[in-house]
Amino acid sequence: MDIVIKAGQLLLSLSILVILHEFGHFFFAKLFNTRVEKFYLFFDPWFSLFKFKKGDTEYGIGWLPLGGYVKISGMIDESMDKEAMAEEPKPYEFRSKPTYQRLLIMIGGVLVNFLLAFFIFWMILFTYGESYIDVDDAKYGFAYHPLAHEIGLNDGDVVTYVDTFKVESAGDIASFILLEEATELTVKRGDSTFLLPIPADFGKMVLDQEIKTLAQIRMPFVIKEVIKGDNAESAGFEAGDRIVSINGEETLYYTDVTKQFAQNKGKRVTMGLIRNNTDTTIRCEISEKGLIGAHLESDFFKQTKTTYGFWEALPAGISRGVDTLMNYVKSLKLIFSKEGVKQLGGFGAIGGMFPATWNWPQFWELTGFLSIILAFMNILPIPALDGGHVLFLLYEMVSGRKPSDKFLEYATITGMVILFSLLIFANGNDIFKAFF
Repeated sequence: MDIVIKAGQLLLSLSILVILHEFGHFFFAKLFNTRVEKFYLFFDPWFSLFKFKKGDTEYGIGWLPLGGYVKISGMIDESMDKEAMAEEPKPYEFRSKPTYQRLLIMIGGVLVNFLLAFFIFWMILFTYGESYIDVDDAKYGFAYHPLAHEIGLNDGDVVTYVDTFKVESAGDIASFILLEEATELTVKRGDSTFLLPIPADFGKMVLDQEIKTLAQIRMPFVIKEVIKGDNAESAGFEAGDRIVSINGEETLYYTDVTKQFAQNKGKRVTMGLIRNNTDTTIRCEISEKGLIGAHLESDFFKQTKTTYGFWEALPAGISRGVDTLMNYVKSLKLIFSKEGVKQLGGFGAIGGMFPATWNWPQFWELTGFLSIILAFMNILPIPALDGGHVLFLLYEMVSGRKPSDKFLEYATITGMVILFSLLIFANGNDIFKAFF
């Protein structure tokens, strides 16, 4: 069921992004009286799932969910319509339009995706505000991945700065280390504060081991609500119970408990509890997913929350969009290493970013993030992408000479080979990870 929910969110998110991206091209094409022959969500080789024609344009939904497209008359694109291009240019065709109009048509999709991302972040901040647990309020400290222990961090430590970057939440630590090439941590341990050097190859090790969570806020494992009909109810758990040991091994915090759950999937274990300040034990079976069937208490910490009025949220949303873009651009350098290239993923990796339960705030947050990525990737100067067309148009504007149709045809084929190779590699990575 989890995979169905994740796939549904991915499909809806990509459909929104693709339709609006292609609408950007469509809008400027129509603005300049350029004929659009097709407007499709998904690709339609051999047949389409649905289509209708209005005016000169055929609208439809293809069966291959790898994107979408608009087919603009008189433009050399992935359709490779050589017969049409061999005819004399017609007034309504793309190639007959002034250079600035063709440029606006080509950047229309990217422009819409950037504006969409800013709009989504604006609405998220206006509707939900921002909230996080400040490191100063993490009274139990952080729990760290074993790799972090190797460089001298202990569970319970609080990292307050990575170089000169202030840590506001636990997730900032890995981000600053990877993106800012940081060299030291400021660590608070008990009543003392000290500097801890970061080994030069630590970021590469984080990538190589594909560590998703380097640090997280430590909190006790306290049951808030027992799910009816599940293992926790059968075992006799009650709201307020805190698990402190499993099979005699101390598990004072959430990460300790989940580690034991993962090691004892499908087994019945003895759990030590604190119930109403009294120690007790319970025998409970852990499911094959490593769960017992309970919702957990999470209200142990003061939440730092910022709310925004409608217009106050606008500059904050734009700022979040710009920060997202900058961090994504910085992260691209990571793939130019043998450790980073393993992180490349396709639709499986993207789908895995969505939660296993439908959550609208997270859905829109991820959709805004993906809109930024789609815009940036499309503007890269690779033939067959929008950025490739923009590159050739800028050359034409500067030199006064238009690249030949034959050159554009070969460049488009080359770009398609590059893109399909990347697509196969990225999705192949997903398949490899799924099985091995």
